[in-house]
Formats: sequence, C-alpha cells, structure tokens
Amino acid sequence: MTYRTRKRRIEHLRTGVQAATLLLVVWIGVQFTVWVHGLEAGRVTGERPAGVEAFLPISSLITLRHWLLTGTLSWIHPAGLVLLLLILATGLFLKKAFCSWLCPVGALSEGLAAAGRRLFGRKVGLPRGLDYPLRSLKYLLLAFFLWAVFVKMTPVEIERFLHSPYNKMADVKMLRFFTDISPLALGVLIGLAALSLAVPFFWCRYLCPYGGLLGLLSLLSPLKIGRDPGRCTECGHCAAACPAHLPVDRVLRIRSDECTACLKCVAACPVAGAVQLETPRPWRRVLRPAAFAALLVALFFGGIAAAKLSGYWRTEISSAEYLRRMPEIDAPKYHHARGQVPAYGPED
Repeated sequence: MTYRTRKRRIEHLRTGVQAATLLLVVWIGVQFTVWVHGLEAGRVTGERPAGVEAFLPISSLITLRHWLLTGTLSWIHPAGLVLLLLILATGLFLKKAFCSWLCPVGALSEGLAAAGRRLFGRKVGLPRGLDYPLRSLKYLLLAFFLWAVFVKMTPVEIERFLHSPYNKMADVKMLRFFTDISPLALGVLIGLAALSLAVPFFWCRYLCPYGGLLGLLSLLSPLKIGRDPGRCTECGHCAAACPAHLPVDRVLRIRSDECTACLKCVAACPVAGAVQLETPRPWRRVLRPAAFAALLVALFFGGIAAAKLSGYWRTEISSAEYLRRMPEIDAPKYHHARGQVPAYGPED
C-alpha cells in the first residue's frame, strides 16, 4: 500500500465516523425540536429522543454523585448518566478519542480550524507563554464543577436537585437556550467561533472541562502513540500534522493529556510502522486504525445498546408530565438557580 493510499484511508476512516456521529446528533436535535414544538401546541408528536440528554452534563454529573452516594440509579435523565459513563470509559481505555472521533463540538471545531487555515494560509498557534496558562483554564473549570457537585452539594441537596422542576425540564430549557438565544449568549458563541478560526480548537484546547477530564483519564490509557526510531526518518511530518502541537518526532511515546488519538500523525508519516498507536512495552502490540475505530464504536454504541436492552435508558418523566409542565416553563421554579439548590421537591 502506498503512502498516499494509507494516508487517505486513515483520514477517511475518522472523517466517516465523525460525519456519521454528527448526522446522528443533528437527527436527534431535529426529533427533539419537533417533539418540543408539539408540547408547546398541547400535543405529543412522536417520541422524545433520550440521546438529547448527552447535552445535560451537569445533571448527569449530579446523577453520578447520587448513584455513588445511594447505590440507586435515578430515572430522571438516565440516558445522560449512561452517556457520561461511556464517554469516561473511552477516555480511560482509548485516550481522548471521543474528542476527535465522536464529539460534535470537536467536529465543528475541526471544520473551523480547516476554514481558518484556508483563510490565513497557515496553521496559527499561540505563543507558548500564552498557550500553557490558557490550557489550564479547562482544568480550573473542571475543578469548579467537581467541587460544586462532589464537595459543596450535600446528599439532601443532590436529591432535591434531581427531582426539582428545573432538572426535570432541563432538556427543554437547553433547547430554548438556542431557539430563544439572548444577544449576550449569541455574542459569546460568535466570539468562540471567531477565536476558533484564528486559533484552531480554541474551545477544545483551552475551555472544555469535558476535554480536561478526558485528558486526565487518558493518562491512564494503555494505548499511546509510539515512534520507532529505527524506522523514523526524522522528516517531522508527524509533528507538523498534530493539531495539539505535540513533539511526536522527538519522543518515543506520546504521554500528553492533549493527545486525542486523532491519528493524524500516523497518517502523515511517510514510512509505514514508524509512528503507530500501540500498547505498552514490553508487550508492544500495534493497533491498526481500523481496529481502533471498531473498538471505539463498539464501546460507545455497544454501551448504548446494552443500556437500552437493560431498560435503563428512557426517563421516568411521562409525556403527560411534560405536557403539564410546558405551559409554566417560564415560571420562577424552572429558572436556573445560579449556584443555589432549588427549594422545590418532587411534589412540584
């Protein structure tokens, strides 16, 4: 197989997984939008897609804390917890592959980065003196959320939040954030998009707490990008292709929390076998890109299938309850508590 053929196969493989996942997310979004519009009209249109709970990370994190505290699984937004655990599992076993293969925000960021390269004619990066401090921001955000959920909130507050009106309608509130977006929120999104054009992967690299958590877990992953010095020609193509600016051409193994296992360095290497995704030495085994993609898809989507078969996937909130709550969605009890635990309980 020629270098160009191998490069195209690896690139098309990841692009295919990215595109399929992005289309699935868009389809879920369309389904949910139609369903919510039906609620607003006083009727149930179709079935609520449980996958929308992937966009409720704080609720899912609180559900995880509740499970660890009580040993019981909450049925308010169960799919959110399943998806959170599966994403964390990908980080633990398959590096930060979720970010570069499955995450819709990651795919959009990559598109903006490509547009930025065409616009500016080159890949732009921040100076190291600015890059390093900014990279710590996502860990500070992660630390804040973990402290708020696992330290600040008491077991009673956890229980109260899970059954609060706000959490029960968090998916609808999330949709309305985008459909009825405020000028400030719109400005922030436009600003982040502009920054991502100028500085590739600005959100992912500097601000995404999810990425920070996956980066920490990926340090424990048995898989690493490895370089064979006996085959390496020191051409530097691997390092030039790395979106995280990692020195792939100067080390034997990449152990950085910034590596997303996108395999761009593997695809860019002109010598087959010089740069590979591999298991630890001395039991070094090379994992081919197709096998890695199959493992990732099997772990993530197989986990979803298992959750559906087990019955822990769809929320206990009935369509009738959604219909009852929809007309009062703008009431104070459905507003964000801004750091305060809602005082409303299950009877609300």
